[in-house]
Amino acid sequence: MGLYSFGAALRRASASEDARAMFATGGRDADAFYRQRWSFDKVVRSTHGVNCTGSCSWKVYVKDGIIVWETQETDYPTTGPDLPEYEPRGCPRGAAFSWYEYSPTRVRYPYVRTQLLEAWREAKKIHPDPVEAWQAIQADPQKRASYVSARGRGGMVRASWEEATEIVAAANVATIKEYGPDRIAGFSVIPAMSMVSYGAGARFIELMGGVMLSFYDWYADLPVASPQVFGDQTDVPEAGDWYNADYLIMWGSNVPLTRTPDAHFMTEARYHGQKVVAVSPDFADNTKFADEWVRPHPGTDGAVAFAMGHVILSEFHVGKREEFFLDYMRRYTDSPFLIELERGDEGLVPGKFVTAADVPTATGDQPNPSFRPVVMEANGRVVDPGGTLADRYGEAGAGKWNLTLDGVDPVLSLMDTAEWSSTEVCLPRFDLPAGEGTGASVGAGIIRRGVPVRRVGDKLVTTVYDLVLANYGVKRDGLAGEWPESYEDASQPGTPAWAEEHSGVPAAQTARIGREFARSSIDSGGRSMIIMGAGVNHYFHADTIYRTFLALTTFCATQGKNGGGWAHYVGQEKLRPQTGWAQYAFALDWHRPARQMISTGFWYLLTDQWRYDRVNVEHMISPLAQSSGRREAPVDSLVEASQRGWMPSYPTFDRSNLDLAETAHAQGKSAADYIAGELEAGRLAFACTDPDNPRNFPRVLFNWRTNLLGSSAKGTEFFLRHMLGVDSDVSAESWRPRSARPR
Repeated sequence: MGLYSFGAALRRASASEDARAMFATGGRDADAFYRQRWSFDKVVRSTHGVNCTGSCSWKVYVKDGIIVWETQETDYPTTGPDLPEYEPRGCPRGAAFSWYEYSPTRVRYPYVRTQLLEAWREAKKIHPDPVEAWQAIQADPQKRASYVSARGRGGMVRASWEEATEIVAAANVATIKEYGPDRIAGFSVIPAMSMVSYGAGARFIELMGGVMLSFYDWYADLPVASPQVFGDQTDVPEAGDWYNADYLIMWGSNVPLTRTPDAHFMTEARYHGQKVVAVSPDFADNTKFADEWVRPHPGTDGAVAFAMGHVILSEFHVGKREEFFLDYMRRYTDSPFLIELERGDEGLVPGKFVTAADVPTATGDQPNPSFRPVVMEANGRVVDPGGTLADRYGEAGAGKWNLTLDGVDPVLSLMDTAEWSSTEVCLPRFDLPAGEGTGASVGAGIIRRGVPVRRVGDKLVTTVYDLVLANYGVKRDGLAGEWPESYEDASQPGTPAWAEEHSGVPAAQTARIGREFARSSIDSGGRSMIIMGAGVNHYFHADTIYRTFLALTTFCATQGKNGGGWAHYVGQEKLRPQTGWAQYAFALDWHRPARQMISTGFWYLLTDQWRYDRVNVEHMISPLAQSSGRREAPVDSLVEASQRGWMPSYPTFDRSNLDLAETAHAQGKSAADYIAGELEAGRLAFACTDPDNPRNFPRVLFNWRTNLLGSSAKGTEFFLRHMLGVDSDVSAESWRPRSARPR
């Protein structure tokens, strides 16, 4: 694989005046040195393209074309009398940014590994055509091994821009001709650091037909629960909205460190009576600003939030039936929608949404009935509330994709209807050690709890809300099953005492903070907020932890309220010109869709970590899921997801996509029909089923604006051995999964 780096040429700055000496002669003559140091020719406005994405406005002082220092700009528009001002925005890291511009370690010229450069120059003597010269090097095992094995050992020499760009161009063209363009990949970090730089490289790769790798998920900043729950990626308020909250929980988010320019919105909110709670296993920078510190064991935040939800549902949804909360759940969540209960091996289990296709009388002749989940009113009538997925598409639904509930009054729980009965459903529990709730001991991983049900046609149904209460262990009269006796019952998942056993957080503290969060929302009209951060994202199954937080903000009617809901720690990280920028960056003006690949799956295969990963997927699935009865490795799941189209898969096939398209055209078929036929006949396979086949792995990787190996290579030794082909300290033993073949 060839590794190249985009870089910008930067001329070394040299002072225009001679060095000055100072002598202790008295008087004010020494002031000349001071005045010279702080003199400047002009001031320009700029910002710093760094991963905080703050984009603070700075005044940059320039003398003789050289940046000499910076100060914070102070002309931000006012926020008015009710909010602190945004300015001055900036931090010490930004103030020192000018030193980075002229750092002696900053690369200003192209460098090429000595062995590769020598081989290239020799090949060019024999093959004047650059593409043929590159092909000759790749065809010679010794020449290829000479520069591959030298990686990581220094030996980089300066080359001219012309020679370096010719090598890169030849490698790309040769790869496209031999293997197809999807063997070329690009990796760069968050675009908000520099939209132009990211877009320039991404556009180049996309126009070639190459693949752009994701970034947000790779360094574990992506809160996956956000698109899972809301369909939007971190669509959160400005950092200034932190100030509007009456109750603020900083959960896994070290605001003074990661949001330095905006942290004052949190610290100043104390002056209008805001309570601040910090949740972190360590005494972090933000903890000293909090009124209360919750200290869970690392990775157990989900248990704490789950127990808070148990308290809130028990006291404010079932106990007091707080109408503010219930009305919100009815209008803005999927809580009132009906769920079919299906018969499983262990008993009844929650199934799919009941749709208008199952109950034709619910909607009449509205289009797309299979995508219209339905609700039930108090009189037992099943109706289509409208505004669901079916109304997003087609002329009939244009402009109606919103849940206004016009003329529809759904019940949250079937217990609010006249005729209902109780039945037990099987619910999974995931708080047991791996393997204890699966296989022969599957019964240990199941909780049986009662829900109210009714018959709709031939289906036994309940509501999402009823299942939520059952999952959280909230007992209601008339329902059978296994329920906690009290908050002090640690034997049942969901209680504060259960959470204490896992997290170490005192049960009384968990219950009190959950209660305060809800009460504050009632008193303030929804201004209870949770700032969530990467401190949570970096844990396995972080999406489930995050969803317990989002459940709290939903139970308490805070989403969509100024000063309420969830705020991802980055504050403002959306690209303002997102729509136009995406056209430019991903070459959408030339082709659609863009070729994009999830980094985690890409590196997992490319670095052969799948060969060493002995995790048994059977230990992670729900005990109620249909088990295959045989060991499943993570790569088996990845291969299945690729083959079913559940996720992108690049490189895609074991043949060049250009060859596939050309052959399909020659046979008078569409590419889709030809590929489907070849897959069915077994003459074509997905590249991920044989990742180490030389025809299947990527050939060129562009890595710019990021230090992949130095800062974000998870499993560095595997990167060294299997991606770079150099010495490593890998000591794990490989094995052979079912779906992929190691070589």
